[in-house]
Amino acid sequence: MPLDVIVTLSAPAILAVKQATTTIPIVFAGTSDPVRTGFAASLARPGGNLTGLSLMAPDLAGKRLELIKSAVPGASRIAMLWNASDQGMAIRVKKAQLAAPAVHVTLLSPELRTLADLESAFVTLTADRPDALLVFVDPFTVSHRKRIVDFAAANRLPAIYEDRVFLDAGGLMSYGPSIEDICRRAATYVDKILKGAKPGDLPIEQPTKFELIINLKTARALDLEIPLQFQQLADEVIE
Repeated sequence: MPLDVIVTLSAPAILAVKQATTTIPIVFAGTSDPVRTGFAASLARPGGNLTGLSLMAPDLAGKRLELIKSAVPGASRIAMLWNASDQGMAIRVKKAQLAAPAVHVTLLSPELRTLADLESAFVTLTADRPDALLVFVDPFTVSHRKRIVDFAAANRLPAIYEDRVFLDAGGLMSYGPSIEDICRRAATYVDKILKGAKPGDLPIEQPTKFELIINLKTARALDLEIPLQFQQLADEVIE
């Protein structure tokens, strides 16, 4: 049965379907940077058979460092957990490294590709004792989110994540575009394509709704006092 359109999420999945077809329209419901990763010629005119929504993730890396510093003012060494086999994650990490001096933090950056790498990183970080974690979200880290959140809790490490799915597993805080909103907007692309629009002519949209979520249950478990002024910035506070 022929497909009318493919909807996907994350750079590895987008790359896979892009390599599989140049004719079936592809709508990505969020990716790090569709131009830098080579999925689109430009935001205004993506060209080819792909279009969708950008997560603006690289541009938010510095903001997440600022937020974890606001929550943990004394943090000066922050470890990043990221999937080095995902080209979208590499762009985010580079942006974070560029932003780090302005936030007055030093970044540790163990590269992860397998579960063994993740476990090895945990051993290293247990010895190195960073002040906080910044966890980038892709299918690999999401699939191991419980292990990551449990490690942060066991080692009393405040952590900021890109998506609230980590907070549902007990994480401390997250900041990023509303995935629910992005998925709804991706549906409008599918509708336009099914009505005859060419994906390469549909401009790639940027996110417009961002969410800062704080889990005070986790903060209390970490004996971390989140400043009231910072809590007031949150879109949602989990009690």
